Amino acid sequence: MTAERLVVIGGDATGMSAASQARRVKGPEELSIVAFERGHFTSYSACGIPYWVSGDVAERDDLIARSPEEHRARAIDLRMRTEVTEIDVAGQRVRALDRESGETYWTGFDKLVIATGARPVRPALPGMDAAGVHGVQTLDDGQALLDTLDRAPGRRAVVVGAGYIGVEMAEALLKHGFQVTVLNRGEQPMATLDPDMGRLVHDAMDGLGITTVNRAEVTKILTGADGRVTAVATNDATHPADVVVLGIGVEPETTLARAAGLPVGPHGGLLTDLSMRVVGHDNIWAGGDCVEVLDLVAGRTRHIALGTHANKHGQIIGANVGGGYGTFPGVVGTAVSKVCDLEIARTGLREKDARAVGLRFVTATIESTGRAGYYPGAQPMTVKMLAEYRTGRLLGVQIVGRDGAAKRVDIAAVALTAGMTVEQMTALDLGYAPPFSPVWDPVLVAARKAVTAVRRAGTA
Repeated sequence: MTAERLVVIGGDATGMSAASQARRVKGPEELSIVAFERGHFTSYSACGIPYWVSGDVAERDDLIARSPEEHRARAIDLRMRTEVTEIDVAGQRVRALDRESGETYWTGFDKLVIATGARPVRPALPGMDAAGVHGVQTLDDGQALLDTLDRAPGRRAVVVGAGYIGVEMAEALLKHGFQVTVLNRGEQPMATLDPDMGRLVHDAMDGLGITTVNRAEVTKILTGADGRVTAVATNDATHPADVVVLGIGVEPETTLARAAGLPVGPHGGLLTDLSMRVVGHDNIWAGGDCVEVLDLVAGRTRHIALGTHANKHGQIIGANVGGGYGTFPGVVGTAVSKVCDLEIARTGLREKDARAVGLRFVTATIESTGRAGYYPGAQPMTVKMLAEYRTGRLLGVQIVGRDGAAKRVDIAAVALTAGMTVEQMTALDLGYAPPFSPVWDPVLVAARKAVTAVRRAGTA
């Protein structure tokens, strides 16, 4: 019997998780696996790059979970520095370009996994390709930035964008001794939060010595006679810079898929069913940062680029390719980050998200501490909660604080997934001891206040 051939496009989280899981299910005599990766590395943590740049993670290789040689030892034909340039859906084949030799060739497939990830948003503005301007999407990007930091002519850094990558890179640059300015086009940093919670992040960044400029629309990158960046110009100011880091965000890398006529959603990501099979194509799967997933709270698809989802997608795809069955029901939008000792977390919907899907809601915001107030080291924490008008269904939670604040968002993530009301949350049996929490955990205090807000709204 001739073995079926699985072709995987992309050698990072989803792609190699899918390949590895498929290999666990089926041996080489039943399923041959060919994987293409255009870069130099496989199975690495892109989320860890800011912490490597900052020095919190000592070595680049600490971010690599599995090397190409380890994958090949498991009978996966992994072809590095090889880019897939075309998908022929009808002919069940892909065209590949060997970046080292320049050779191009076709490879047939019985089953295909698309794991092309996301690409950084890089505005088409003058000077964006100048020396000293860096994105931080890959390990190669991280190394290039570190090399620039070592030889920068001065110690002024500008970060464009104030989302997760932006604030994490601001911290990394601060640790390298740079004077850091963050340019944010929004009302407050961390647009994944409501502006009132983003203001807390802004205040904390100011306290750390990071200058944050809101409502700043970048117009161009200024360069010197040597072609290196010297400043970043916005709509109303010029900010000197010896290095610029772009943290504007990412978008699904679906160029190949679009050209092949595969379906994409409103956010540009591939559309799949619950088994991660591309809609309308029985032998093609997709996952990770190149797909859209169902938001369980809003009831719509959205694009979320996170390694947690990417690895789950890969496991599910690999099981299904191997003849088993698994599904990915969706997400609630949980994410955490930090800038120095300030922790930032969110899950579910923001106010603008709830309005966009036509939900009426109430909000409750409380201030508490991460430990009993009398216990040494207790630090402040702010929790904001959204609940549906009348029903009291939990819609979202945002947390900004210190001392273990961020991971408390997991309580809310579970409650959202379970469809709990804020009143049901008040009865949750959470762990308590003075070193870990007040008697009433901050999340439960917010839930109690949200219950009151729901009741008042219902009688208004």
